[in-house]
Amino acid sequence: MMTDDPPVERVDVSDGIRAAGTPAYERTQKGIIRPILWASAIGCLVLMLFTPGGELPHVLVLGAVALLFVFLSFAFAGLTVRDEGDRLAVRFGPIPLFKKTIPYAAMTGVERDRSTFFGGWGIHWTARGMLWNIGGFDCVRVVMGSRAIRIGTDDPGGLLEFLQTKVRS
Repeated sequence: MMTDDPPVERVDVSDGIRAAGTPAYERTQKGIIRPILWASAIGCLVLMLFTPGGELPHVLVLGAVALLFVFLSFAFAGLTVRDEGDRLAVRFGPIPLFKKTIPYAAMTGVERDRSTFFGGWGIHWTARGMLWNIGGFDCVRVVMGSRAIRIGTDDPGGLLEFLQTKVRS
């Protein structure tokens, strides 16, 4: 049986076979902040029910804060690290409110690293560079000249191995 579909090019990668055109690396780490934000939103809604006399300003503020918590729970549900051909994309999501791309050409080094409890999670400056982390302490430090970014991941070995091939290229 013959078809007019072009053959799918297969490229061998360390974690199996992938179709051409798909990213060479993509990983989404689920965060622990989402249930915390949902619990906070529910707490605001419960407080709304017990607001003395149902005072409108208090109810509106609590309702707005509850909606903000729900929105943030979708903005910080996971951290996706993805190959986009000539650059690495890092984004929180599924609502891509916070995202960053790093050209492979700008990378001068990569190394496995660990953040600390006091280093926290989220997006912020640390003594070892910017930190983008959703949970856990494993990360990969990407050096770009005098600057660095630490990318949290639940696959530090795989991300490091992938990035080492890009830095050498």
